[in-house]
Amino acid sequence: MKSSNLYVGFKGKYNSSFVLVNKFDGDNLFLTNSFAGLKKDIDNIKGNYSKIIMFGLDKNLSDTLRIESVAEKDNVICKTKINTAEIKNNLQKSSVNAVISSKATHYLCNEAYFYMLKKFDGNAVFIHIPPIRFLTENLTDNILKALSG
Repeated sequence: MKSSNLYVGFKGKYNSSFVLVNKFDGDNLFLTNSFAGLKKDIDNIKGNYSKIIMFGLDKNLSDTLRIESVAEKDNVICKTKINTAEIKNNLQKSSVNAVISSKATHYLCNEAYFYMLKKFDGNAVFIHIPPIRFLTENLTDNILKALSG
């Protein structure tokens, strides 16, 4: 089993998750911005990773990240096995505001998270980040410092 992380965002040069994931060292994946496309992208992941860290854009965020602890599809709830409190603490130690949500969103991000949790037996976490206009160099550097490795 690989001991590395896989960093995941969504395609699109103006998508903040694309911009952020491109800055991580290591393996990365960019998901198609459609329900059928992202499922195919996830199904095609080869190899094993110790942890999948996924990022998605939430246009309602400006200076806070939201760590998702669950995903839901067809009334089935999947929970992450990754310690979200530890991620929140690491982010806060790096001067990044973060909250943990236990309520599933219901769009592409949730769909991607659900499939990833299923495929990797809960070893994934999804973090919503602000749009590109709020993703400052300082915020980006602090996220990288908190979540790399």
